[in-house]
Amino acid sequence: MLGLGIIGWIIIGGLAGWIASKFMKTDAQQGILLNIVVGVVGGLLGGFLLAAVGVDVAGGGWFFSFFTCLAGACLLLYLVKLFTGRKSAH
Repeated sequence: MLGLGIIGWIIIGGLAGWIASKFMKTDAQQGILLNIVVGVVGGLLGGFLLAAVGVDVAGGGWFFSFFTCLAGACLLLYLVKLFTGRKSAH
């Protein structure tokens, strides 16, 4: 993911964070800036976890990076909800 540059990180992170917030039903509490942060941090988390199990994350490209960010963002939102005790809004 390092080859994408800062604009790529923002675009992929924002999109992944937004979709993850829809999956995890936290979209009502988040704005665009928090979606970007969740997506980028989720990408770091997902990349770290994949690298830890031996997956080559450096040469993945845009789609691999997006799905890594999406999975990491969902995991991050799940952990935040788990530790803060927040329930999803209906």
